[in-house]
Amino acid sequence: MKKILISDKLAEDGINFLNVQDGIQIHIQTGLNEDELCEIIPEFDALLIRSDTQVTAKVLKAATRLKVVGRAGIGVDNVDLNAATEQGVIVMNTPDANATTTAELAIAHMFSLSRNLPFANQSVREGKWERSKLMGAEIAHKTLAVLGFGTIGRIVAQRGNGLGMRVIAYDPFVAPDVFAIHGAEMVDLETLVKQADYLTLHCPLLEKTKNIIGREQLAMMKKSARLINCARGGLVDESALYDALKDGRIAGAALDVYEQEPPKDSPLLTLDNVVFTPHLGASTKEAQVAVSVEIARQAVKYLQTGEAVNALNLPRLSAEELSKAQPFMNLANILGKVLVGLIDQPIQKLEVAVYGKAAEVKIRPISAEAMVGLLGGQLSTPVNRVNVENIAKRQGITLIESQTEESEGYQSLIKITGHCADKSVSLAGTLLGNQHPRLVSINHFEIEVVPEGALLITRHDDKPGVIAAISSILGVANINITRMQVSIADEHQLAMMVISISDPLNEQVLKSVCEVPAVHTARQIAL
Repeated sequence: MKKILISDKLAEDGINFLNVQDGIQIHIQTGLNEDELCEIIPEFDALLIRSDTQVTAKVLKAATRLKVVGRAGIGVDNVDLNAATEQGVIVMNTPDANATTTAELAIAHMFSLSRNLPFANQSVREGKWERSKLMGAEIAHKTLAVLGFGTIGRIVAQRGNGLGMRVIAYDPFVAPDVFAIHGAEMVDLETLVKQADYLTLHCPLLEKTKNIIGREQLAMMKKSARLINCARGGLVDESALYDALKDGRIAGAALDVYEQEPPKDSPLLTLDNVVFTPHLGASTKEAQVAVSVEIARQAVKYLQTGEAVNALNLPRLSAEELSKAQPFMNLANILGKVLVGLIDQPIQKLEVAVYGKAAEVKIRPISAEAMVGLLGGQLSTPVNRVNVENIAKRQGITLIESQTEESEGYQSLIKITGHCADKSVSLAGTLLGNQHPRLVSINHFEIEVVPEGALLITRHDDKPGVIAAISSILGVANINITRMQVSIADEHQLAMMVISISDPLNEQVLKSVCEVPAVHTARQIAL
C-alpha cells in the first residue's frame, strides 16, 4: 500500500481520484509546521502540496520513505530542490493545468478594454447613461500581438483566430513551424510592437525580459493600441506605461500583475484608461480542479509505474556515474549557454557530437545538459535533465546526436551546432586534465577560451587599432580585462576576439563597442 500525505488544500476532484486508486491510501492534514511535518512524514511515499507547505531540507531528511513531492501549480519556491535531489526524491509540478484559465483572462481583458466594460458598469450604477462617452472598438480584423509563445500564448493565439483577428507573435526560443501550427505569424519584437492593436504578454520574467516593454517600445505603438499583461509584473516599465497612457500615446492597458503587489501607491491607479484585476490568472474553479486532479494523476503514475511526468529534478546519481559523466555534462552545459548568447533566432535543430573519451559515456546526459544550458533561464518553468527533452520538443527543437571514439587533436571533444532558419552556429569544447573546460572553436574560428564569468565576443575586421579601440571603451567604463584571446583571420579578413571582463557591460557600453567601425558583431555572455 502506497501512502500519500496531502498537507495543503486540494480540490475534491483530486482527492476523489486518489480515493478510487488501487493500492493508494491518503491522509489529509493541513497547516503543519516544519517540526510537525517532520514527525509524520517518515510513513509516507508521496507528499502533495500547494504553496503553503514548506518542504525544507530538514523535512526531506526526515522523509525516509518519501519518493515524490507533487506541487499542484507551477511554482516550487517552497521546495528545496537540491535537498530533494540529494535524497533521491522526485519533485513535480503542473505547469500547463491553468494555461487555459490565464489565456481566457487575457481575452477577457481585451474585451473589457475594447468596450469599456468596467467603466460602463460603474456609470450605470451611478445612475448615468453615457453611451457616447463609452464608445468602444471592434476586435474582429484587428491585430493581436502575442509576446511569448509558450502554452498560454498559443492558446491566446487560437482564441484570437476564432475571433477573426490577425495574430502575430514573437518568441526567440520557439521554432518557426510552431507559430504556423497555432495560427500565428512569426515576427520580430519591433514589428510586433509597431503592428499591435492589442499587445498581450505571456513570457517569463527574466533578466532579459525585465521591462521588455519600456519607453522605446511604447513609443513605437499605435495611439489606438492597448496593452494587456496577465503574465508577470516587471515585464512592463510601469513608469513608462503611466506616461504613455497619461499622454495618450496608447489607448489603454489592462493589468493583472504588477511590479509590487498589491500596487497600493502606483500612479497607474489614478488613470481612467486602465483596467485592474488582483492577479487572477489561475483563479477559476476549473483551474483549481485541474491542478489538483493533474498532480494526483502524476503522483499515482509515478508510484505505480515510475514514470515521472513534469519532474523538475533527478534522483541522486551513483558516485561512479557522477564522477565519470559530470565533467562532460558540465562542459556541454557551458557550450549551450554560449550558443544561446550567440544566436538571435529560434533554434530549429540542435546537433550534439562527442569524440574521444567523451564518447565513452552515454551521450544522452551530455545532450540533455547542452539543452539545459541552451534553454535554462529562458523560460518560466525550471529546466533540467528530467524535463528538458519535452520542453525542447514543445519549443520545436529537434535533437540529433552522434558519437565517435576518435578525436583528432584532442583526447575528448564535444561539439554542438544550433541550426536556425537561415544560419547555423557551431561551438566545440574540450577538457584540460579531464576536468577544466575550454572553448576551442566558434564556427570556423579556432580560439581557446576559459569559459567563465562575463565574456565579450566580437567579430571584427583584422586590422590595427580594433583591439585598442575596444580596450579604450572598456577602460573608460572602468571594466577590467582579465583575459583576451584573438583568432587568426579567415579568408574574409575577419577575426574573432573573446574578452573575459571583470563586470558585465551595461547597454550603453555594449552599444559603444558595437559602434566601433571595424566591429561587425559584439555579444555579451554571462556564465
